Amino acid sequence: QAEARISKRSSDLFPVSIPIPDITPLYDPVKGIEDNRDTKKYLDKVHELENQINKIGLSSIEVEKKLNYLRELSSEMIGTNPFQVANKTGKLEKIKNKMRKHIPNPDDSAKESFSQFWTQKYLASHSQEEGLGFFNTEIKPLIETNYYRPIGENGEFVDLFGLIDFPFFILFSTEFLARTWLISRRHTGLKWQNAMLWRWYDIFLLIPLWRWLRIIPVTIRLGQAKLIDLSVITREIRSGFVASIAQEMTEVVVIQVINEVQDSISRGEITKWLSQQEVRPYIDLNDIDEVSELTTIMVKMTVDQVLPKIRPDLEALMKHYLDMSLKQSTLYQGLQNVPGLGQFQKQLTEELVKNIFQALYDGINTLIQEDPVADELLQHLLKNLREALGAEIKTKDRLQEIQYLITAWLEEFKINYVRRLSEEDLDKILDETRAIRQRFQE
Repeated sequence: QAEARISKRSSDLFPVSIPIPDITPLYDPVKGIEDNRDTKKYLDKVHELENQINKIGLSSIEVEKKLNYLRELSSEMIGTNPFQVANKTGKLEKIKNKMRKHIPNPDDSAKESFSQFWTQKYLASHSQEEGLGFFNTEIKPLIETNYYRPIGENGEFVDLFGLIDFPFFILFSTEFLARTWLISRRHTGLKWQNAMLWRWYDIFLLIPLWRWLRIIPVTIRLGQAKLIDLSVITREIRSGFVASIAQEMTEVVVIQVINEVQDSISRGEITKWLSQQEVRPYIDLNDIDEVSELTTIMVKMTVDQVLPKIRPDLEALMKHYLDMSLKQSTLYQGLQNVPGLGQFQKQLTEELVKNIFQALYDGINTLIQEDPVADELLQHLLKNLREALGAEIKTKDRLQEIQYLITAWLEEFKINYVRRLSEEDLDKILDETRAIRQRFQE
């Protein structure tokens, strides 16, 4: 029966005959597959019937006994369902449907159809194709697919596949240990255990359960060998992974930063900073005050390059506000009525605006010039300002109120803005990232 199953399957898959080695007799015992005694006995009796008909003809007592026994076996096969153990009940239903269609009866009973089929009257009155020929082509192949699997003491089907799998387990285990050891030796500071995590997918080759998962390492290795292209799949997996954790990671990072600021405020580090009594000393790596240097660069760039370009706009704005202030003055409104003073007032306003802007420009330009004395005075001023501000906060008992307000504002920031950030369309962000990458590659 097993050989028949393989030959039929091969003919269905390959229209051209391809020599396939018959490994079924060797592999069936490994999976505990045996011939089903009931269906095998049924087919054996049919074979004996054919031999007797060929030898002594259809009209004999021996043939009638065989036919009577086949009627009993057919009724028993339909009633006991020997296909159930092999999970092939569907095959039995196909057999019943084919037989009911071949020999209809008022009760639409498959047992009745078999009872009529296995009679001398039916076989004698019908051609070979409608008799035993029909059985051999339509019914027999379905019965041959049935088999029996014994159940072991553990309550599961007998399965000795581990005997075949064990040599491969030894091979893949040795290869896994050797490869990960070489990886750990090749990369400085990488432990052997961490190198095993690099080859996590090879672990599926060592697990005796869920063997279908071994398709994962096989696919990855084929991709590494350039036998198949996994770039599209890899890109989609990375995008899906990023999309799944981006929201959580964004929330965790932003909230962690805000919580750290809140904890610093609660520990009173604002006052300690103002009083230069920090919890831990500030570590300077290069003896340069980066904040001061950046401030100087920004101010110098603004004075030397930005202000000259926007000077007309600033002068126009200053003139507008100065005119508005003068118009509100009673004296100015009276002078407007004096002939000849209107034009003089306009010239005076323009000259005043230019002088004010030039004075401010020269003053800022003077401040950014290198002057050790001025720098020392400025540092002294900032120091006294910080100390005075810290002392004032303490003496006015404002520290608790300030800390509460800042902490509450940060809490509102987490609720309002972090939630909005988490609700961003991450797919849109990923699409933009892909578009940028494609433009870069082009």
